[in-house]
Amino acid sequence: MPLLLTLTDGTSPADQVRDQIHGLIATGRLAAGERLPSVRQLAHDLGVAPGTIAKAFRALEADGLLESRIGSGTRVSHTAGATTQNVLEHARTLAAAGIAEGLDVEDAVRVLRAVWTDHPGDVRT
Repeated sequence: MPLLLTLTDGTSPADQVRDQIHGLIATGRLAAGERLPSVRQLAHDLGVAPGTIAKAFRALEADGLLESRIGSGTRVSHTAGATTQNVLEHARTLAAAGIAEGLDVEDAVRVLRAVWTDHPGDVRT
């Protein structure tokens, strides 16, 4: 599966790469053990410095989502799990509703954060 990432304005390129790869893992589009492009290749593909990609990869490794080994490249960690189908379906519904209403992703995230705090339990922001 080719890795498709796009860069937009707003957050740093390293943060965007980190967030998008994290999302690909969470949705199951990148599976445990799957190999990612090299730092140089991904930097070339996105038109950014290799250090930008290396920074994103290091952050994902620190989060336990990626594993890097000399000679075998960078792979999705075997402990990284995808989000359940139930949550993915509801996320798709939220995305579709937000798009239909003209919200951008940041507005949809703000709505989700506000609703999230309405529910008891382990609330992470």
